[in-house]
Amino acid sequence: MTAEVEKAADVLLTAERSATPCPPVRGLLPVGDTAAAYSVQRLNIQRKLVGDRRVIGRKIGLTSPAVQRQLGVDQPDFGTLLSDMAVADGGTIGHGRLLQPKVEAEVALVLGSDLPYAEPNVADVLRAVDFALPALEIVDSRIADWDITFADTVADNASSGLFVLGGAPVPLTAVDLRLVRMTLLRDDTKVSEGSGADCLGGPLNAAVWLASTLARLGDPLRAGDIVLTGALGPMAVAQPGQTFEARISGLGSVRVAFADQHADEDTDGAAQDGSGQV
Repeated sequence: MTAEVEKAADVLLTAERSATPCPPVRGLLPVGDTAAAYSVQRLNIQRKLVGDRRVIGRKIGLTSPAVQRQLGVDQPDFGTLLSDMAVADGGTIGHGRLLQPKVEAEVALVLGSDLPYAEPNVADVLRAVDFALPALEIVDSRIADWDITFADTVADNASSGLFVLGGAPVPLTAVDLRLVRMTLLRDDTKVSEGSGADCLGGPLNAAVWLASTLARLGDPLRAGDIVLTGALGPMAVAQPGQTFEARISGLGSVRVAFADQHADEDTDGAAQDGSGQV
């Protein structure tokens, strides 16, 4: 732990808790020090593991070569999924829960066994995955106006917000994830499209990268983990009162709504109650 890491973590956590976006934190960290940015991420995750909150998986970000070029990096990044980040399929996200939300459509994998290998291959991932699901990731940034570099997004838990999983599991023997086609609708209007191949050549490639990276860090993927493998197409900005639905061939669909700005307060909160609301 360094003073720079602690300061950056404090800035991001204060922004989240106060619902007030903060300036970029890259200036607080050594230039090009990816390890320091991940240390910020780990510190804030540790701070959040109180009560019943627990780690339930990981997300992969920056799977698009175009976005990697924009941020000047040649690899994805990862963040941590916590139990209170899950939203029920068809649920409603309370107004004010997030700061600057954007929506991505992804393939989620749920593991049936551990992936402890430092050099895993696709076959290892295929054996470890129990099933796949369509997913929506609602990314968010605590940094004002999404003014981020690689260091900023890594420190900010890979710009994680919330996520939604579809409810009909599909075994990998029934679908070729490289070939799936995705359409993302906002209020029944198409706002994004893509394919499995747009995610590092296929979601399983992204999962191999994540499994290897985490195993090398001594914190491997475990049975039961949820893995969000990365966006299949461009993200879309979300506004109050809008509804999003992702349709992914071979996997089905998944849907979420954003409460209207003047919605009743009982749509807010962090805990899922099984009724499709958070």
